[in-house]
Amino acid sequence: MKNCKFRFSAVLITLYLLANFAGFFSSACWAASNAGSERLIESSIVTIYDGNPLIQLKPSKNSNGNDVALTVSPDLQVSLNGHKVLLNQLKPGDNVKAFVRSGSAFRIDATRKESGIIVGIDTDKVFVSNDYVSKEDFFTDTDCPIRLGGLKATWSDLKKGDKVEYARNDDDHLFFIEATRESPFEQFWFNFRTNLFKPLLLFFFVGLIIPLLNIPLEFPPAVYQGLTIYLLISVGWHGGEELAVLQGAEMQQAGIFMVIGFVTNFIVGCLAYLILRRFVTTLRRVDSATVAAYYGSDSAGTFLTCVGALQAARIVFAPYMPVMLAVMEIPGCLLGLYLVQQLKKRGMDKNGFMPDEKPADYIEPVPDVLQGDHHHDDPIAEEKRMALESNGHKKAPLMREVFLNPGLFLLMSGIVVGFISRLQGPKVVEMDDRFFVSLFQGILCLFLLEMGMTAGHRMHDLRNASWRFIAFGILSPNIFAVVALFVCHATSYIVHAPLQLGTYVLFMVLCGAASYIAVPAIQRLAIPEASPTLPLAASLGLTFVYNVTIGIPLYIFMAQQLLINFPVKF
Repeated sequence: MKNCKFRFSAVLITLYLLANFAGFFSSACWAASNAGSERLIESSIVTIYDGNPLIQLKPSKNSNGNDVALTVSPDLQVSLNGHKVLLNQLKPGDNVKAFVRSGSAFRIDATRKESGIIVGIDTDKVFVSNDYVSKEDFFTDTDCPIRLGGLKATWSDLKKGDKVEYARNDDDHLFFIEATRESPFEQFWFNFRTNLFKPLLLFFFVGLIIPLLNIPLEFPPAVYQGLTIYLLISVGWHGGEELAVLQGAEMQQAGIFMVIGFVTNFIVGCLAYLILRRFVTTLRRVDSATVAAYYGSDSAGTFLTCVGALQAARIVFAPYMPVMLAVMEIPGCLLGLYLVQQLKKRGMDKNGFMPDEKPADYIEPVPDVLQGDHHHDDPIAEEKRMALESNGHKKAPLMREVFLNPGLFLLMSGIVVGFISRLQGPKVVEMDDRFFVSLFQGILCLFLLEMGMTAGHRMHDLRNASWRFIAFGILSPNIFAVVALFVCHATSYIVHAPLQLGTYVLFMVLCGAASYIAVPAIQRLAIPEASPTLPLAASLGLTFVYNVTIGIPLYIFMAQQLLINFPVKF
């Protein structure tokens, strides 16, 4: 019996050794056969090193999900878009076909793609742009391979609005062009879908459902204020850096646009008041005036969200737009003060009722004693929190509150510091950019989480609001954004220069949004007769939610269609 067991064990050991030997032998044979054979790796460049390995590629189909590191042979041949070049002329992101022998690349064929949208077609030229400002023209008499929607096409098949990817030779002739065409609905759906599933919006939705599901989570007011301080300074810092490199003509353009933006937002506030008086007839005049003041100002939160969305989509905008945020915050404050002053002259009492508005059975309100310490339960405490003030903050003079409120001061301070720092050279701001620019998207996600929670709480205040008031909060941003769109286009003609797509979108957001920082502070100081809940419920619970979910992608689509079909030519 022991003999049998010994023999059986010996057989197993022998089989195991034979299997290992066979595996080793086959691996050696495979390595030997591949040592002299050629293989093709199709990928894109991650980076190029001065030492070994000389080139690193993204994972390819046969790389098991790992980056591919290649050395190069001394007789390496490199081509870019069909022309012979040196290895150091390639860039990260270039698509390559690397021919490898014995683990080293002996030939690399690279293609560098560019992208844009066809914004014009002449009899012999096609005009392509990626920012609707700078344009490149390509002659259509070349025999460049063209594909439209994956199918072979000709120059005559291309139309304005087609998205294109192309590569060019050294002499700027096209190497190939690939075009895709989308219907207006498909373009909007793409913008909406892309924006909806960005981390920014996902964090906002997480915050939005927290109060709706009664989850006992409180975002500390100090943390909210810290995030707001960072974001306002960060936007100002980046805007100041960009302003520092503007030339004289561009500074003049910025000055004209600021004046136009101030006037436009004042007109938007007036339109909001007229719409409320005609459409929402149950609203008191003082409440209509206060809500109009909110819409005649702008929203830092919506602006910051839009900046994040544009950066993620690589849509450029004018560097002076953060300054526009500061300038266009003021008109609503002034409009609200003027309208309420006129109402007081016409007989408004201390409770905010006009002579023809006070109900016969009206009972003087008694101040409520609030239960709990949740800051969303107290409208006054909520407004102070949103306006970056503490409950013990000393009241400031009214005009000082209009022009030097904490949010406006922080934004302008960031602009000034960024401007002065950048004038001293890029190396001076290099370290600070890592904090103010690189971390912006992540901090903005946390900010939107809190804004979602606040918007969810404000939705409770709409339970007793009329359907007309709710419709105003959702539909009016579109009206004001359309006004802004045409004003922005007219401004482009005034300054004799085309404006970037992102500039149009941010201007529409500034006009279509409603304040929740500056105007609440003004309301608390100068308009205590107005409802403390309805204006903030409209601006945050309705307009803010609409703008960051549907409004921003819709505004991008509207601006694209205008710029494609009615381009500014100079």
